[in-house]
Amino acid sequence: MKALTWQGKRSIEYTEVPDPRIQEPTDIIIKVTSTAICGSDLHLYELLGPYMQAGDIVGHEPMGIVQEVGSSVHRVKVGDRVVIPFNVSCGHCWMCERGLQSQCETTQVRSQGKGAQFLGYSELYGSVPGGQAEFLRVPHGDYGAMVVGKELPDHRYLFLSDILPTAWQGVDYANVPDGGTLAVFGLGPVGQLAARIGVHLGHRVIAIDPVPERRAMAARHGVEVLDFSKDLVAELQEMTQRGPDSILDAVGMEAHGSAGAKAMQTATGLLPDKVAQKAMETISVDPTSVLHSAIAAVRRGGTISLSGVYAGQATPMPLVDMFDKQIQLREGQCNVRSWTETLLPFAEDAADPLGLDDLVTHTVPLSRGPELYETFQKKQDGCIKVVLQP
Repeated sequence: MKALTWQGKRSIEYTEVPDPRIQEPTDIIIKVTSTAICGSDLHLYELLGPYMQAGDIVGHEPMGIVQEVGSSVHRVKVGDRVVIPFNVSCGHCWMCERGLQSQCETTQVRSQGKGAQFLGYSELYGSVPGGQAEFLRVPHGDYGAMVVGKELPDHRYLFLSDILPTAWQGVDYANVPDGGTLAVFGLGPVGQLAARIGVHLGHRVIAIDPVPERRAMAARHGVEVLDFSKDLVAELQEMTQRGPDSILDAVGMEAHGSAGAKAMQTATGLLPDKVAQKAMETISVDPTSVLHSAIAAVRRGGTISLSGVYAGQATPMPLVDMFDKQIQLREGQCNVRSWTETLLPFAEDAADPLGLDDLVTHTVPLSRGPELYETFQKKQDGCIKVVLQP
């Protein structure tokens, strides 16, 4: 089969790889009909190369048609149309039973000190082959695979794999009070959906992004938008009197405006893999311009929700300010299957209350994936969300 494979920093190739096969009784095999490029994929493209091997199949936002099932699979059957969560979880361990599928004790990557395995996301999360491919083996597919209808186009369901539940969990964790204000930093795919979810739930939503096309898309859905300027904190506090009640950081470790941390990331990427891994696990820091702006802007007693991914082991935090302002902080990978029953009706609602029809900016064949990785990373051609079709 054909798949997108990681070959090195900023190098994704469309290559021939072996077809997947059933390895465990709980596996299923799907023929992928749509798969998306996630902002988290750009971390592999740019930063996390020391944990990748040439030829690794990438991608963790797939859906498709079930082709084969293992002997212990009873809920899902051949021919079902399914969406696959990015995290691999069993559904029956202590963590899964408590709605913490991203910490699944059956698939935890203990050798790396990490939580549940992810599709297509480096040895840090199990080196599980990803979904930017013609076919995909889904471990624990009888629990993970979400069976969906056959009438609506793929993009109305595809985002249940990651970005829609990630955005919903982020807003839930933000704990916005009734009549309160939510500020969303970053208007990539997760930020776009989080802002729309905030509006849908009746909150005042202010979103910040330096890219005009991203601000324009959010504004179409009732979101107040701001550029990321040096006076942002004062501007937010003036708009809200005390500062936003809640802030959702949908940017994470690739924030602009932190030259020193960015230089350190670049230098780490030039080291041999084992040395780079040691550096990332001990002295690495993230660009924190967005996170520190959020801490400065949120009102006293407010909440910050981190949906953007951070990976710096030694990232400095202004703990004095956080403590003094009595800030609550919530974060973590999304527990996708916890939100399935809540979010499936939004995907199937003819009124499209979250604007899923107005998110995809590029739909291209899988073979053009390497080109679109570059376009997405460089924020060119109005690129916000890419869907690839094998």
